[in-house]
Amino acid sequence: MSDPIFDVVIVGGGSAGAVLAARLSENPDRRVLLLEAGPVYPADGYPETVTSSSLLGAYTGHDWGYTSEPGHIGHPVHAYRGKVLGGSSAVNGSVMARALPADFDRWAARGLKGWSFADLLPSFRKLERTTAGADEWHGRSGPLPVHQLTREELSPMQRAFVDAALACGIPATDDFNGPQPYGVAPYAMNVVDGVRVNTGMSYLTEEVRARPNLSLRGDVAVDRILFGDNDTRARGVVSAAGEQVLAGEVVLSAGTYGSAAILLRSGVGPAEDLAGLDIPVIADLPVGRTLYDHPFYYNAYAAHPDRLGDGHPVIGAKVWTASSTAAPGELDLHITATHLIDQHAGPTGAAFVLAVALTRPESRGTFTLAGRDPGLAPVIDLNFLATPGDRQRLLEGVALSRRIGRSSPLSDLVDHEISPGTGDIETSLLATLDTYHHPTSTVPMGADDDAAAVVDALGAVRGLAGLRVVDASIFPDAICAATNATVIAAAEHIAARL
Repeated sequence: MSDPIFDVVIVGGGSAGAVLAARLSENPDRRVLLLEAGPVYPADGYPETVTSSSLLGAYTGHDWGYTSEPGHIGHPVHAYRGKVLGGSSAVNGSVMARALPADFDRWAARGLKGWSFADLLPSFRKLERTTAGADEWHGRSGPLPVHQLTREELSPMQRAFVDAALACGIPATDDFNGPQPYGVAPYAMNVVDGVRVNTGMSYLTEEVRARPNLSLRGDVAVDRILFGDNDTRARGVVSAAGEQVLAGEVVLSAGTYGSAAILLRSGVGPAEDLAGLDIPVIADLPVGRTLYDHPFYYNAYAAHPDRLGDGHPVIGAKVWTASSTAAPGELDLHITATHLIDQHAGPTGAAFVLAVALTRPESRGTFTLAGRDPGLAPVIDLNFLATPGDRQRLLEGVALSRRIGRSSPLSDLVDHEISPGTGDIETSLLATLDTYHHPTSTVPMGADDDAAAVVDALGAVRGLAGLRVVDASIFPDAICAATNATVIAAAEHIAARL
């Protein structure tokens, strides 16, 4: 092979990849190439469908189009993932909530070193630019603007939700990303004047993009990793179009689904699965044997049109609490007050949703390939609610959500409950369950003696040279929060150590 033009090729320009491209190219002697499967828009030239914080997932027009297997719940769900520079940070709900100390304590208990909350706090502070919270918890000059919504900025429904939650005995908190996150409050959001600020805008500014040692290429889907003849060193990547791109090191940041798929097509994965796909084995590792996501139920209400008021922001406030069986320090239930529902879903022509999520699921899914062709959608089995414990805890969340919905002043806006309504709650739960779109853990980190781990504490793939993975796929399990803030912090954490 000829000498590589680039020192590092980063595959995927999402919540992690954009961060890595910006940070690694700060060294002018390091030649960095970022390959993104979707379009690369100018930092100030994203279309309104992407910048609007009111449009999510496929409604932005920049989605991979994946759906899950029916699984235990008996029906597929859309598995939205952003296909654009900025990745899923460009199509998500714009919520900035950090993983809890208990999440990192769990990882440490499995032998993973260097990932305590104290280890990650500098990275959380480094990424953000906010005026909220205490200085020891928050950053003032980072790339990503984080705005703490105020009560006055909430919609009338969301203000009523906060007050109803307080009436139900849930305490107020002033900072979900501070020392006492339990309670009810408005969200912290990476939204400025209605614009969802993704990592392609905030980290890859026009100034950063102008660095002579940084190259960005869009609309380049990567098929597989290029290994040297008869060795296990990554030498670059091969695009879906057959182009070879050589580099001294390959970093996969294509997301929980994308990074795992590239590894599998490259011969890095469970040997028996690869044999079934007629893919030669480079490394027998448990890629895709774990997959976690947050199951999500819509407790929906038909509202009085003359009382509901304005529907912006579409996402504004949440209750973050613990089920009766949550582990110490974990907050495994989210209830979010949202306007993300067809306003004509009920007969009144006005509606809202209290969206209930289980954020520490026991049920573990799997990820694999449908075939060798990089154009084929992968096989995503989320395996939601496969354990009685998961069903019970989510039902607890729904019961609390309904109690809030029946409490004044929120109840004053309600004409009637749409879902579950008068039907059987568990039947409704299974029939309409969705995903919070927070998949993790297909390429998990772990200690050297952790048989379930694929990568080490800095994302280096076991037994291979010149290959790392840095994105949500390396989380050992599901965290209690929406994933975006922690993915960005993880990229900052690893980039600072490379």
